[in-house]
Amino acid sequence: MRHGNNLSRATTTTRLLIVALPLFLTAACSLNRRPDDGPGLGKPLESGFASWYGPGFHGRRTASGERYNMNDMTAAHPTLPFGTRLEVRNVRTGKTVLVRVNDRGPFKKSRILDLSLAAARAVGVYGPGTAYVEVYLARPGSGGELPTPTVVTADVSPPHYTVQVGAFSDTSRAVELHRQISRIYPEVFVHSDGTWNRVQVGLFTDRDQAESLRRELAVLGLSSVVVATR
Repeated sequence: MRHGNNLSRATTTTRLLIVALPLFLTAACSLNRRPDDGPGLGKPLESGFASWYGPGFHGRRTASGERYNMNDMTAAHPTLPFGTRLEVRNVRTGKTVLVRVNDRGPFKKSRILDLSLAAARAVGVYGPGTAYVEVYLARPGSGGELPTPTVVTADVSPPHYTVQVGAFSDTSRAVELHRQISRIYPEVFVHSDGTWNRVQVGLFTDRDQAESLRRELAVLGLSSVVVATR
């Protein structure tokens, strides 16, 4: 009689496990599933790690000539034309944010995009410092959230001169020179057109001021030339 009861219990337990197993598998798969792509995003332009930059650069000139505002939805990208609108998606959380490219960067090879402080907060990059993202060209009609640029307008012209210290086809050489010069001149930046990476210092409306900086650099042993920005 005991053997019969044991057999009955075992059979019942086996049936329960068979019924419950699909539920466990479904739950496990849902825990490991990546958040679904947003509607209509399509194939990403690129993917990789994004970081952010903020208070230390607030108010400084960006590579596009406008002043960096950490509260605007903007981003720094190595090569995309200034004014390009991007949709950035945090792969882990599925959050997206619309940004406008107005600067060059980041200068670490492991990263593809530097977000403004406001954009980083919106997409979940601010807390961890970096996040793996997918970058898309913004879709038509996707932008009520992205404010119109407030600095670069028809009646506000960017400076006309900068001091160029070097031009390299190899991005890593430009990044290294930028790193060295930034210890003395924090206003140094890298301007890239997709072929050349130009290391430049300062932005001036007065050529004499640019020439003065060129002479300072010469005293430090750095050969440079004053170039017109347009």
